[in-house]
Amino acid sequence: MDWSDLTDELDAWRAEGRTASLWWRDDDAVAPAPTLDRLAALAHEHEVTVGLAVIPALAEPALAPWLGSVRAEVLQHGWAHRSHAAPGEKKSELGGRRAPDEVTAELTRGFRRLGELAGDRLQPVLVPPWNRIDRALIPSLPHAGFRGFSTYGPRSGAEPAPGLRQANCHVDVVDWRGRRGFVGCGQALGLAIGHLAARRARSVDPAEPTGLLTHHAVHEESTWTFLARLFERTRHHPAARWLAPSEAVLG
Repeated sequence: MDWSDLTDELDAWRAEGRTASLWWRDDDAVAPAPTLDRLAALAHEHEVTVGLAVIPALAEPALAPWLGSVRAEVLQHGWAHRSHAAPGEKKSELGGRRAPDEVTAELTRGFRRLGELAGDRLQPVLVPPWNRIDRALIPSLPHAGFRGFSTYGPRSGAEPAPGLRQANCHVDVVDWRGRRGFVGCGQALGLAIGHLAARRARSVDPAEPTGLLTHHAVHEESTWTFLARLFERTRHHPAARWLAPSEAVLG
């Protein structure tokens, strides 16, 4: 896949009189850092609002003033991004062998702490660490104050529980199973084009915005170059529209 393939896909959306919605989520924010500054500069330059998934237990007070000058909304990234999975199981913080009340209490504490740090930048959206959550916990999220949540992959429905909306990410630019660097332009574009094409064909939920997932702390120079070009290509195409995270998840 190359950039012309992305343009062709967006042209197909335009030919059908449709607009391809997209949104951006960046995980694991805890404190101001040069990489986070670069992320904020990218958001400002291309006028795209990033959803910063902040880890409540690790968030530093210095994050509060930093947020005041950036184009970002804050989402809650679990509690401490600490796995409670048994040996041999996939990493997970939310669920598994833990009591639901214990998990809910941590999430409630985290939302209160992020509210103190981020003020009205905080959205009632949960981002489970490692994009995993025990399905049995989902119906309880509205009772903990959440109105939305976001994991990874095409959603099965827009409202997985009464009072709760879901919008996921579909384009992860980090090669987690390899050297933890950039996945490469071709693979990243393939993920984006694949989800857009599936939406257009209605083989996945056509109303779910295509979500870009980044992790600022591990970006290489090639990752930043790709992101800048992606925003340039999409922001200037009449059939593409970047949504704020709150709009993408909560509607």
